[in-house]
Amino acid sequence: MEINPVFARRLYLCWLISHCERPNVPHLMELTGWPRRTLQDVLKALPGLGVELQFVQQGIRNNAGYYQLANWGPLNRSWIDQHHQYLCAAIG
Repeated sequence: MEINPVFARRLYLCWLISHCERPNVPHLMELTGWPRRTLQDVLKALPGLGVELQFVQQGIRNNAGYYQLANWGPLNRSWIDQHHQYLCAAIG
């Protein structure tokens, strides 16, 4: 099975967000090793897949908070849970 690395990155980020406690951009950067801009681009692309992503505001600063998935849309969460290592390998 071959998967597009760009698509794999999006699926993997969904998996990370669903398995991390209070995932914000700095924490996700630390976990993935991706540059801030790449991470922000992937976050911005998720609604295009039908994924409902919410930013939970905490504090008064605009960037103080974390992301959560409100709805996986058409994505199969159990498949992603079972194949997250494969997604990591596809990303490289």
